[in-house]
Amino acid sequence: MDGANDSSRRFSLRSSSTVERLLECVHCGLCLPACPTYLELGNEADSPRGRIHLMRAVAEGTMALDAEVVRHIDLCLGCLGCETACPSGVRYHELIETARVAVEQSARRPWWQRVRRQLILRLFPYPSRLAALLWPVRMADRAGLGSWLRRLPIAELLPELSEVGVAQLPPRIPANGPPRFRVALLRGCVSRVLFPNVERAILRLLAAGRCEVIVPPSQGCCGALAAHQGSASLAAHFVQHTLAAFGEPVDAILLSAAGCSAFLRNSERWLESEADRARARTLGACVRDVTEFLAKLDLPRPSQRFPYKVAYHHACHLAHAQGIREEPLRLLELAGAELVTLEEADVCCGSAGSYNLLEPDLARRLGTRKARKIAASGAEVVAVANPGCALQIRAALRRLGQAIPVLHPVEILDAAYRGDLVAATGARGRGSLQRMDLEPPTAG
Repeated sequence: MDGANDSSRRFSLRSSSTVERLLECVHCGLCLPACPTYLELGNEADSPRGRIHLMRAVAEGTMALDAEVVRHIDLCLGCLGCETACPSGVRYHELIETARVAVEQSARRPWWQRVRRQLILRLFPYPSRLAALLWPVRMADRAGLGSWLRRLPIAELLPELSEVGVAQLPPRIPANGPPRFRVALLRGCVSRVLFPNVERAILRLLAAGRCEVIVPPSQGCCGALAAHQGSASLAAHFVQHTLAAFGEPVDAILLSAAGCSAFLRNSERWLESEADRARARTLGACVRDVTEFLAKLDLPRPSQRFPYKVAYHHACHLAHAQGIREEPLRLLELAGAELVTLEEADVCCGSAGSYNLLEPDLARRLGTRKARKIAASGAEVVAVANPGCALQIRAALRRLGQAIPVLHPVEILDAAYRGDLVAATGARGRGSLQRMDLEPPTAG
């Protein structure tokens, strides 16, 4: 791992590069309507402009990095809606990352906050640990106690678990015919445990698109979760491991978790040596969200359309961090889904990595706001291309008594190809989507 002194130099609010970026903000306020925490709380200090003002005051020494400042930093979702709205091109993601590292290195948190953050960092980046913890939840589901269990604050985020464990994939999955592309799959820490159906749909679609898939067995967490919590040394450690695992030349490295792909595209700033940073830039240039890649494969139109009204939620780290908006919609259109308008489609749902675990009250408010917009849209299915958003939105809909399925766009397209519409829109994990069936879909 790189040392605390190295990260202190690179992530300092008082560094000349950080101060220069802070001064890029002209305080016009156009970011305010794009900021979910400002919309909910109405507090200037909980807006991007307000947080930049606080960071600048700390950088100039007129304000201490005390508990009040830390609170406003913590309440930031990191959704980057402000970057989309900003006419000055302020790189807010770099500023909030720097502030979070500064908080973790110099501020003193209450003991219970430290414990909660350490539990998250010791659990979620490790799929086997997460799977082991979920066995009691699976047993509760089998005993018919799942609905009672999900009334608990954190357990409400969990989907119905038809299986618990991490599916073992072969290191190489052949294409359906002569391969056009050779791609690597970064499975994701949470995705591979809670969303096996998404992974299977991805593999079937890639096979149909004649893609040979490499699945590095040594892969682990990419480092995004640690970075979001300001743990610079741990983030750097995970990036180094990812660089080692994905050293084999491929046409693209595919992910279905938006926060992970956004992080890896810019992971060089977490590394110290120029050699490592160059490797990170090379890897970042290969990173693609799976919807981004599939949309360019020219897959044939399925013989059976997806016969439901679909509302699409723009995951923040796809739409704002990576500018990926049209590609997931193209997959839904290819599936024949009827798209309905979702108000505030690109406003954060409150998931934001581990935000709904660290700030559950505000995350719930944002989730409820999103669920009400979905219910008002008339949608029969919600599509979202990010696992955290799927968990958050499903829980919020459940609280409102709305039995609207939440699916990844690849699940919808895969279901249209396979004619497996009942299994796709019914209880997750039931029907034929439960099988580890990697046979590619066929088109009419």
